[in-house]
Amino acid sequence: MRLTAAVFATVSALTLAAAPAFADCGSVHEYPARKDIGPGLAPLAIGDSAMLLALPDLARAGFDANAHGCRDMHEGLALLRARAAAGALPDVVVIALGANASIDARQVSAALHRLGRTRRLVLVTPRELGGWSGEDARTVRAFGKRLPRRVGVLDWVAHSRGHTSWFQPDGLHLTFDGARAFTKLLARALPRRGR
Repeated sequence: MRLTAAVFATVSALTLAAAPAFADCGSVHEYPARKDIGPGLAPLAIGDSAMLLALPDLARAGFDANAHGCRDMHEGLALLRARAAAGALPDVVVIALGANASIDARQVSAALHRLGRTRRLVLVTPRELGGWSGEDARTVRAFGKRLPRRVGVLDWVAHSRGHTSWFQPDGLHLTFDGARAFTKLLARALPRRGR
């Protein structure tokens, strides 16, 4: 099921109001799901500038995809609050953040609290600038091990290792090949019919 235009507009307005103002980070980009994988609301993918080029592919795969340059986990949590206030939290939320600021256990716990016990949080291990893995990836993996029924982990750091053609020279932002590979990995979080 897709968000109605009114709910989508409300979520957009609440998101923009909650987002910190970063003049050089661009605007929030939202791509509604272009494929209905039903039942329920389309899964939500939340990202930062590293997700921007993948937004059209993610929407075609069935995600409501939302990315903003410079986004950190604080802004990601604000988006979850806005969606909850609009009654628009789906059963699956994928968070691909951590390139701009650290992700700590308190923030992941806050996301889980916001989603409640019936929704699934899927965390993507973040690459750091230069293509390295850091403490954020360890935090993500630890939550997946500790709470495997509530937290899924998509290990982008491990999956993308050695694929330099997937990235711009900074080792973080995607090329078109990287956007397709990133989408394919995130699609593992999509609900499968018949489950």
